[in-house]
Amino acid sequence: MSILLCDSNCELWHTRAKELGLSVIRMPYYLEGKEYFYDLGEQTDFAAFYAKVRGGEIPKTQALNPEDYKEVLEPMFEAGEDVLYLSFSHAMSGTFQSLSLALRELKERYPARKCTVFDTKSISLGAGIQVEQAAILKQQGKSDEALLAFLKEFTDRVAVYFTVDDLMHLKRGGRCSGIAAVAGTILGLKPLLTFNEKGGLSVIGKISGRKKTLHTLADRIAQELTGTEYPVYIVDADCKEEGDRLRDLVLEKRPEAKIVRQIVGPVIGAHCGPGTLGVIFVSDKRPIPLEKEEK
Repeated sequence: MSILLCDSNCELWHTRAKELGLSVIRMPYYLEGKEYFYDLGEQTDFAAFYAKVRGGEIPKTQALNPEDYKEVLEPMFEAGEDVLYLSFSHAMSGTFQSLSLALRELKERYPARKCTVFDTKSISLGAGIQVEQAAILKQQGKSDEALLAFLKEFTDRVAVYFTVDDLMHLKRGGRCSGIAAVAGTILGLKPLLTFNEKGGLSVIGKISGRKKTLHTLADRIAQELTGTEYPVYIVDADCKEEGDRLRDLVLEKRPEAKIVRQIVGPVIGAHCGPGTLGVIFVSDKRPIPLEKEEK
């Protein structure tokens, strides 16, 4: 059985990651010219991060380089361990080109070792819920093959919906065209977004008004939640009161839902911006977008 590896873009809380025995690649972000690595909330000052962004600072993210990946993987290979890496969506970053280069070099030095990479085709807790359930199966003694078989079916049942407060953050990250960003800002329309079958961003609809947004997200969960044995994650980027209100709306409609509330980390927050609200839950199938990938 391999070491189970994930990255901090899965956003499982640090205490949960430790409970599950996960090895974690910490993903970088930059603020005020200083580099940080997200630690799944262990020592992260979320209030300071979002206050600076709301004050006009523009955070940035950057792909890891091959040396970064080798630093994580080589000690595992040296110890005679194989690796099963459950990654965030490959469609969302060029960092996986560096991973491929690192693995090519490491294969020459450790030909008997292997690293199997599974693309969760999601990010934040859309990836995290997959990592979490795979880790639970691993703790039960399931093989790598059993984990991968489960994930291949499970990934298409993970429903992710989110909306952003300011489209300009998505525009800066290359996730939304300039025209769409400006038009949305002027008209007050906010896209309801999801991850498509390729792991890219797609639009489900456009909503006018924050109150309607909360009710739309609650209705999505109420109508589509089938995996009630799994957690329902409600995440917010520095808009806790609205996230709590959304939780209450969901519980009014689906009181059996096992809701976990969590804040969005700085790496994801750098792209979506303050005021983002998201829901992650298990349904019968991945949401069907109205539009093609927005990248």
